[in-house]
Amino acid sequence: MRQIVLDTETTGIDPNEGHRIIEIGCVEMMERQLTGRNYHVYINPQREVEAEAITVHGITNEFLTDKPVFAEIADEFFEFIKGAELVIHNAAFDVGFMDSEFARLKPVRKTAEHCGVVDSLAIARKKHPGQKNNLDALCKRYGVDNSNRELHGALLDAEILADVYLLLTGGQTALSLDAGSEEGGGSGGVRRLSAERKPLRVLKASADEARAHVEFMDALAKQAGGTVWNRIENPGD
Repeated sequence: MRQIVLDTETTGIDPNEGHRIIEIGCVEMMERQLTGRNYHVYINPQREVEAEAITVHGITNEFLTDKPVFAEIADEFFEFIKGAELVIHNAAFDVGFMDSEFARLKPVRKTAEHCGVVDSLAIARKKHPGQKNNLDALCKRYGVDNSNRELHGALLDAEILADVYLLLTGGQTALSLDAGSEEGGGSGGVRRLSAERKPLRVLKASADEARAHVEFMDALAKQAGGTVWNRIENPGD
């Protein structure tokens, strides 16, 4: 399965009031493995960024002046996400902005008609009811290093969310025996495994080893009056 972990930054909080996307960050996963293929772009929103929004993400109007408008990047962005399952924290917010941007163009595209959408916030709330489930709280809970996250940034947040999502949904990104408690008290954290690593070798027992195992289990069965192993291998006995 191809999944895209996605985050956006915007000029404000409501696309119905004319607010626009100013940054998109995407991280690709295949079969729950990070591929190293990302998509990242800053966008000129053709309007002012609210001062309150700037305090959250630090992206100023001056910085965005020479960036492309959404219409210029819409096709390449759509091609990157098309057919994938999008993993988004508080998905309704980002998808609402994406649909608002796509609605300004021809052909009009609706995100949910071309992509699956998974809301990691909804998953976290179901798994940890009554607790804080924003991205910072989840990083602490699962031992994900977010020390570089002084301000929100779409690509950085997407990379962090990818690690959190894999742990939140039960998949390890690395084996860490000292990862700490659920509340993030340990010094472990997430270490990404390379998507290019060689698969693990499967070692099978030799004929002599298999024979020695059977002899051992038979001897153990005589002492113990039978074993679970023998009952599994010989269900009719």
